[in-house]
Amino acid sequence: MRIRDVEAVGPSPPRDECAALHAGTAGAQELKPARIFIAHFYRLLSGISLVSTLICGSLAYDNIMTFQGRFGDHILPDQVHQLNISFLVPTMRRNFGGCAGNIAYALKLLGGDAKIMATLGEADAQLYLDRFDALGLSKEYVRVLPDQHSAQCFITTDLANNQITAFHPGAMMDSHLNHAGETQGITLGIVAPDGADGMRQHVEELAAAGVPFVFDPGQGLPILEGVELRRMIELATYVAVNDYEAKLLSNKTGWSIDEMLSRVEALVITRGEHGAQILHAEGIEEIPAVKAQKVVDPTGCGDAFRGGLLYGIENKLGWAKTGRLASLMGALKIEHQGPQTYAPSRAEIGERFALAFGSAL
Repeated sequence: MRIRDVEAVGPSPPRDECAALHAGTAGAQELKPARIFIAHFYRLLSGISLVSTLICGSLAYDNIMTFQGRFGDHILPDQVHQLNISFLVPTMRRNFGGCAGNIAYALKLLGGDAKIMATLGEADAQLYLDRFDALGLSKEYVRVLPDQHSAQCFITTDLANNQITAFHPGAMMDSHLNHAGETQGITLGIVAPDGADGMRQHVEELAAAGVPFVFDPGQGLPILEGVELRRMIELATYVAVNDYEAKLLSNKTGWSIDEMLSRVEALVITRGEHGAQILHAEGIEEIPAVKAQKVVDPTGCGDAFRGGLLYGIENKLGWAKTGRLASLMGALKIEHQGPQTYAPSRAEIGERFALAFGSAL
């Protein structure tokens, strides 16, 4: 689960909750247009749909519990070296989460064709698989692994809003068993936070297939080395990060923002309540934040933003409209508890867009 890139006006939330490289990267950027043209021309000849987005990332269950007290009242500061404590949590809420699930959900709300590439554990996969059926989301590239649990987060919050979180990656760590190069009819992709081996592999495979894609490192930044991140940026068509992640990415790669931008078509940097910036060859598109009707829960706002971003790219809406739609999706999400509980119709999204920006979507 991640709390990311909130595009609604409100308090800034915390940013996060919850192989050998190919040699010779020189020239990778110059080859992209030719690879993409050839891949799209082949798909046209094959009669394959040209609007289908592959979403590589995690699927997870978020288990949310509340302790009706304050942790500090039960933790002895001079005994933390031998901590052994239990908290009674009368209620528990389970949300569907994971970056791939959240992004696909947002894209589906907009009418996009989302294809999730992710792993679930056999022990608890059926709940999520049933949800995909109910939502009309494809399970074609969702792999269920035997003798494993799905990724899940256990979050206990006290009345002072302190949190204790445990994350079990489960089947997510075997995301590399899925191969982006073996898909059919994919014309856009995103590599979102996932198992590290899977992220490395899916970047390589999408680039080799000539599929333009967004590199969204997110929580994967700490587990990826600078040389790996440079390679991934070189192969990506777009990069999407929040402002903190942009600084971390710059530190780890040794590249400035301008140097990263020179290697991709666009660099998207979200700035929470201050909106977002989309940097591209023609300049910088300043994206305003959308004022939410109420601020309830920022969990998954960054993923909702990315759903809007993908929809705008695949429908060639232009950066100004794409960024504004992405900003709106983040605001719609923050008005609800949980990352996949907001459910506006396509018409309602259009109405909110017109209300926020004074123009039709």
